[in-house]
Amino acid sequence: MMKLTTKLIAVLLTTFVAATSTAGEITHRSFASETLGRDYAYNVYLPDGYEDGDLRYPVLYLLHGSFGNENDWVVKGRMQLTTDRLIEEGRIPPAIVVMPGGKSWWVDGYNEAAGTAFFKDLIPHIDARYRTIATRDGRVIGGLSAGGYGTVNFVLEYPGMFAAGAALSPASYVPLPPRSSSAYEHPAYLNADGNFDPAKWKSLNYTAHLDGYKAQDVVVPLYINSGDHDEFDIAYHSAVLYQLLREHQPDAVEFRVVDGDHEWKVWIDTLPEAMEFVFSYTSRPRGIAPEN
Repeated sequence: MMKLTTKLIAVLLTTFVAATSTAGEITHRSFASETLGRDYAYNVYLPDGYEDGDLRYPVLYLLHGSFGNENDWVVKGRMQLTTDRLIEEGRIPPAIVVMPGGKSWWVDGYNEAAGTAFFKDLIPHIDARYRTIATRDGRVIGGLSAGGYGTVNFVLEYPGMFAAGAALSPASYVPLPPRSSSAYEHPAYLNADGNFDPAKWKSLNYTAHLDGYKAQDVVVPLYINSGDHDEFDIAYHSAVLYQLLREHQPDAVEFRVVDGDHEWKVWIDTLPEAMEFVFSYTSRPRGIAPEN
């Protein structure tokens, strides 16, 4: 009888926890981008309670990798499970997560002006449509591989836009990508003859923004990681990036080398730490200011 009662209690407890756990909602949307001349697709995660409340929330822009799309972090990266759990455990505040889709490496490449569209079209659209904290203290960014590359570029070129960044296995190669990199096949870097343009790469890479970033006063805390067996030697290139930033902002840059290759296991396993890092620099959700 005691065993049956214990089992019954366990079942009831499990049911109660499942029924009371918080869960956000992911929606796929798009809007007309004037810069791109096409629809700009994205997925957006809204935290539990968003629809019924009036709070404004911090926003994480989460970028996909080379030849990826807005569904990667949702389907392959399990971001909803991670985000729900971190919010429920109080490790990050309730937040909005935007996962945009792009056909470039988040740069104004030969194929499209993805960098310009991100700032001119996407961010204003998100701030207008959703209850965001539409200031620097309410906006952070992260991404994997080419999305990590985009993250590094964006925070260095536009430090006034982001409270923090997280670059997971960033494809931020100096001076050029390894021959095995998909950058050599990506239309963002292919000139009119269909050849990879080294000058284009160098003009768009983070090294083009580093001096300007260091010359101004705003510091953007950055989390960087890589798998120790990354096939593109990103652990080495990330270490170079880390050292360059550590000399400038020793207390506002973190670097992790974890077990793994250039793979989803690394990004799924390290997303929680990355999210905790960036959201530690944002405002918490807050009420809408009353009109005067």
